[in-house]
Amino acid sequence: MTDTVSNPTDVPRCPVAHGTDFTDPDLIQGGVPMPEFAWLRQNRPLYWNPQTKEDSSFEDGGIWLATRWEDVKEISSAREGWSSEENTAIVKFEGHLGKDERDIQRNMLINMDDPHHSKVRGIVARGVFTPRGVAKIEDSLRERAIRIVTEAKAKGQGNFVDDVACELPLQALADLMGFPQEDRRKIFDWSNQMMAYDDPDFDVDPAVAAAEILGYAATIGEERRANPADDIITKLVAASSDETLSSEEFAWFILVLAVAGNETTRNAISHGMHAFMQNPDQWELYKAERPATTADEIVRWATPVVMFQRTALADAVVGGQEIKAGQRVGLVYSSANFDETVFEDPHRFDITRDPNPHVGFGGGGAHYCVGANLAKVEINLMFNAIADHLPDITQLAEPSRLRSGWLNALKGYEVSYG
Repeated sequence: MTDTVSNPTDVPRCPVAHGTDFTDPDLIQGGVPMPEFAWLRQNRPLYWNPQTKEDSSFEDGGIWLATRWEDVKEISSAREGWSSEENTAIVKFEGHLGKDERDIQRNMLINMDDPHHSKVRGIVARGVFTPRGVAKIEDSLRERAIRIVTEAKAKGQGNFVDDVACELPLQALADLMGFPQEDRRKIFDWSNQMMAYDDPDFDVDPAVAAAEILGYAATIGEERRANPADDIITKLVAASSDETLSSEEFAWFILVLAVAGNETTRNAISHGMHAFMQNPDQWELYKAERPATTADEIVRWATPVVMFQRTALADAVVGGQEIKAGQRVGLVYSSANFDETVFEDPHRFDITRDPNPHVGFGGGGAHYCVGANLAKVEINLMFNAIADHLPDITQLAEPSRLRSGWLNALKGYEVSYG
């Protein structure tokens, strides 16, 4: 298997072995399988991916994988016929989980259907992720980004993921929501523990980590109800109108924010730095010109979430393949973002790429990432600070990858800060 920097021009006639499980964490840890995805797009765009209950917790035998951009967009944008709530959006859980334990996950925004999804997303979007709300903290985040790289430079060398990539998303979360900054490392640890259940390097129980985040959020929410403040948390939980979240909705929103607002942006920044190191011409171009298109290309290239899934609510045909009601379809963003019919020379990292209709924030529709604008602001601020204060950063070793069946995540990246 190869990393996203590989160009699968000369791939074997059929590199996909019969029965290959593309949600196998060992496969993804070796790098996103780009030659295989390229072959599937051209020859078997809807691929039946077997899964066992022991490996995924699902008992239906497997999942269809949609590998083409067109099909990912079609399902993502559909107003009806597909569900994120039924079976959730996650393609793989720990094998011992039963259906009841999976169904608890329906409280997360990514695992909701309308009308509940529209209600919660609308409150969150208006209360947290408005352009005005993001603009309000941009100057603070710019200062924080400079402080982060300055502190990293003083170390001489270190783990870029821990020293740099994770910090701004965490500090932004604290700024935006009004959490104490000193709590951000707790949130970092909890979100890591939730996502690392397939990686033996992490001796974790994701259920315990989730309970910690939910408890933390519930405590803060109740405190704001009792003592309202001029902050976003109060707006979300304490106003006397329909524009508030219940205690349970608020706690689960914070859990999603801790993971999605931390893990995915951190991995985009980490992969982006690695891409620059592998493509020094692009790093020189960025330092000189700072193209406005950079953040989108980093997100396309990184595609931190390999895939989410939808469940068919009725019989459907996708990409010429019949899908039965109740069957799951994986939306393989890591394949769609390198679709040759959409992206010219897709395996070239090009920070001037325009247009760039990537699906790194989802394929559009109701579940398009509510925090996409904030994520792009964070990516831009972070790389501006790196270019200004760490222009000679160099790679000391190839990054180490998280063992996961659906996340394209880096857990370590040793660099010299110059």
